[in-house]
Amino acid sequence: MSWLARAEGLEGIEPGIAARLGMLPVSPLPKGKVLFCPGEAARGFTILLTGRVEVFLIGPTGREILLYAIEPGQSCVQSTLGLLGGEDYTGEAVAATDCEAVLVPKDIFLALMDESPVFRRFVFGAFAQRLQSVMALLERVAFQKVESRLAADLLDRAADGAVHATHQEIATRIGTAREVVSRRLDALARAGMVRLDRGCVTIEDAPGLARLASADGAR
Repeated sequence: MSWLARAEGLEGIEPGIAARLGMLPVSPLPKGKVLFCPGEAARGFTILLTGRVEVFLIGPTGREILLYAIEPGQSCVQSTLGLLGGEDYTGEAVAATDCEAVLVPKDIFLALMDESPVFRRFVFGAFAQRLQSVMALLERVAFQKVESRLAADLLDRAADGAVHATHQEIATRIGTAREVVSRRLDALARAGMVRLDRGCVTIEDAPGLARLASADGAR
């Protein structure tokens, strides 16, 4: 069975286009594999079948911010911009889990954008959704307090009342420095909202965190 049967967003692809895409191989991407780095040119368009890929921006000091994550049915805005506009990558993409993906080479991608309405709708639809998520991130970083972003992240990531992550991982997700996260978590712990253990934050007062997460204001 062709991998297209597992590709979210490409349902109803034209038969001739499906035959061409179906010839492309499925590649395993082990957790931790780097898909691209800043300064590299886009080689093709990745269709993710399983797993999760995270895309980071890395500053001159080495500080990272999680720009967005890609899951099946979604696309990489940096790859689309690189393929259509010729710009090199400015971020780094890393497989956050074991993944399966298909790389559509640049020449085939550009041909399909011309020839296939279904493929074109998939690319632009996924691009629009991804751009909206990037704009939402910029809005949060620019206008929402660090405490609010931290509280929202803890509530969103909690499993059975706990978040298993390092302070650096949390900082990367919410767009701040590890030292800032450590100070804010200490303050939350003193207020009785969380309990801190090595590599784990246990939520003690979810309603209090929810009120903090909904607070507006500058950082």
